[in-house]
Amino acid sequence: MNRRKAIGIVVGAGIATQARASRRPAVPASRLKQSVCRWCYEGTPLEVLCREAKKIGLVSVELLGEKEWDVPKRFGLTCAMANGPSTIPIGFNRPDQHDRLVAESERLLPLVAKAGLPNMIVFSGNRAGLSDAEGIENCVRGIKRITPTAERLGVTVCMELLNSKVDHKDYQCDHSPWGVEVVKRVGSPRFKLLYDIYHMQIMEGDVIRTIRDNFDHIGHYHTGGVPGRHELDETQELQYRAIMTALAERGYQGYVGQEFIPSTGRDPLASLKHGFGVCAV
Repeated sequence: MNRRKAIGIVVGAGIATQARASRRPAVPASRLKQSVCRWCYEGTPLEVLCREAKKIGLVSVELLGEKEWDVPKRFGLTCAMANGPSTIPIGFNRPDQHDRLVAESERLLPLVAKAGLPNMIVFSGNRAGLSDAEGIENCVRGIKRITPTAERLGVTVCMELLNSKVDHKDYQCDHSPWGVEVVKRVGSPRFKLLYDIYHMQIMEGDVIRTIRDNFDHIGHYHTGGVPGRHELDETQELQYRAIMTALAERGYQGYVGQEFIPSTGRDPLASLKHGFGVCAV
């Protein structure tokens, strides 16, 4: 074999490699770490969801219970938000629930830390006649009982903002100022808000300004198309690329959880891939 033939073989092999690479779908580059909420894909086995999420470019499958945390790990993923001790209607605004919620939090937090997970979700609970001031006071008192453990273990407890207009009637942590006040009064670096963009668009709008003004008090984000909580496409009113760009420009280091419900008749994993692309800024 002479030098010319050898160079030809090497060049030909390089061209063939480039051709094969060009046929592989490219994963969009993103400055943000994206996750997917498990409950939106209940019809998809968890192992399948993890495998497909990895292919798409997501780094987490979240809102999992303790018996499920090891599944994403097998696919090189994490669970960015672990399920916590409270439910949406019954949470930390009820003093008669504090002992139970604190005990369960103290049990869960070491497990979350041992699994290497960054966050655990909690809820305010429904108003059930409580004033906003009473709800804030009660939440602060209850959350302060678990933040020393969260701080010691390096786990961030996140209280989710939800809408009380459409999906969760009477839920108390339903406006950003209310949630921010709780965070400020708890005063722990390991207690922040889970800012659900879908929910807060319904309740107050002005999403980008709210995120910028309260950036230090928010530890996690969820997506969802408005109206309907479906795909992040032209059928909804939010401009998710602009929202994600605002996050990236502030140097956000946490996770963005895709929490939209795929529309009936659509391929749910194709919708997830599209949503990932919209938010890959």
